[in-house]
Amino acid sequence: MSADTSDREIVITRLVDAPRELIWKAWTDPQHVGNWWGPNGFTNTIHSMDVRPGGAWRYDMHGPDGRTYPNKVVYIEVVKPERLVYNHGSDEANDPSTFHVTVTFTAQGAKTLIRMHSVFPTAAAREFVVREFKAIEGGNQTLDRLEKYLPTM
Repeated sequence: MSADTSDREIVITRLVDAPRELIWKAWTDPQHVGNWWGPNGFTNTIHSMDVRPGGAWRYDMHGPDGRTYPNKVVYIEVVKPERLVYNHGSDEANDPSTFHVTVTFTAQGAKTLIRMHSVFPTAAAREFVVREFKAIEGGNQTLDRLEKYLPTM
């Protein structure tokens, strides 16, 4: 039996007018992901991206305020083109802010339903990213940017 995580979760969904294979490529190819990833006003420096179980994606997000935010994603499960499961944090050993993410890409005709499900270590950690980093708005802005980027591929 799994514990209830509802007070530690953020779920963002979007039906995108693009085939899931294209969205998968945008999400997993370092030549593409850096062009749209993150909230409005952010840019990225992709250091490495190894999309396989045990592989890592290391990147810096550069905020409009000039701050740089180092990120590290470690992939747990990769099922092309339907699911990515990973832990998202930093290169800090035992990073207490690391959270667990499952992203699913479900084909619906020519469209794709994207579901980003994040689970934080504590309810307080979830509240912190919602309050301080505007995580829900940022997640929706990230998907807005993806939708605008897809036609350029």
